[in-house]
Amino acid sequence: MPKEIILPSLSAGMEDAVIANWLKSEGDTVAAGEILAEVETDKATMEFEAESAGVLGRIIVPAGERADVNAVIAVLLVDGEEAAVLEGYVPDAGIPVPEGSPSAQVVSPTADVVPVACEKGIAASPLARRIAAQKDIDLSELTGSGPRGRIVRIDVERASKNKVTVQAAASPVPSPVSNLVGIGEHDIIPHSNMRRTIARRLMESKTTVPHFYLEADCDIEALLELRAQINEGREKSDKISVNDFVIKAVAHALAKVPSANAIWTDEAILQLKSIDISVAVATETGLITPVVRNAAQKSLGAISKEMKALAIKARDGRLKPEEYQGGGFSISNLGMFGVKSFSAIINPPQSCILAVGAAERRPVGRGGQILLAPVMSVTLSVDHRSVDGAVGAAWLAAFKAALELPMTLLV
Repeated sequence: MPKEIILPSLSAGMEDAVIANWLKSEGDTVAAGEILAEVETDKATMEFEAESAGVLGRIIVPAGERADVNAVIAVLLVDGEEAAVLEGYVPDAGIPVPEGSPSAQVVSPTADVVPVACEKGIAASPLARRIAAQKDIDLSELTGSGPRGRIVRIDVERASKNKVTVQAAASPVPSPVSNLVGIGEHDIIPHSNMRRTIARRLMESKTTVPHFYLEADCDIEALLELRAQINEGREKSDKISVNDFVIKAVAHALAKVPSANAIWTDEAILQLKSIDISVAVATETGLITPVVRNAAQKSLGAISKEMKALAIKARDGRLKPEEYQGGGFSISNLGMFGVKSFSAIINPPQSCILAVGAAERRPVGRGGQILLAPVMSVTLSVDHRSVDGAVGAAWLAAFKAALELPMTLLV
């Protein structure tokens, strides 16, 4: 029988995705393990492989459209089957089987075709019920096109489209900001998957996590002198950045104060043993935080090389889930934009995020004298549920000491 191709969960917490591009067309031969499509999740664009060999019989979700996890996105013809076997095929209702066929009574393993009666005795699939509830569709008014008159997803979606059409005819669809007065002409930019996820996570963090903030000014004159010595004679692509020193200093401080390397859960605080640092990278669709793993065990050069590669993949939307999931501590650096200082929002379930500002020459005291030196302001945002103020202060002191005595980062 033909095989339904289901959209799997490609990353933790993924609920839906956009089919960015089909790399195969209907009628093309597909080998097991071959790339079928590119799928845009809330974090990155990932490749989707075929699990079985066959011929791509029908594309259900065209490129550019969104699909839920576990939804049918295409159908694969196997064992030399012809496209004619898909006549009358409806997603969520299973593959039609000709009457009299030995397998006529066999239910497609990927489709739930057993009628499920609700309180009113209406036979509808669980997915159809969920969509109907979301779109405020009365199932009792629908005629099912599934087996034995069962209402399936496509029936609800058709009813929803008809409902929208009727409403549109009655009154024009308002602009999403039509209730705002005096804003003038504007462009409407639809939310991307990443932007929706960022908005949801930041709202949850700021409203549910008890933040407190600790600030410090770091004299980085010695760091800049050491960096100049290290970079002397190096190719531009191999040069060590100030941000590389920051990553290494964060790892050094976490090794000194491991209590700050923690994750909050409702059941317990998880004390992390590995030092994995998430570093915010700006992309066209929003921020993403690739992870430098085991950073305390890596040299400045290794961190620099890895971070450059991760940043390129992040901006190209090619990060793999294991390259951005996890991490126990985050860094957000806006110094390159000239920002003096700021407070970052914690990235749950992590407990800390360090906001790094630009270095600027300021008065500092040395040996009874006041001199001008490059000073960088940093702000540590802390989840008070898992990290106490004293622990946060101890960590920030260790970080400041590492930056101001950068030779300690080389041993």
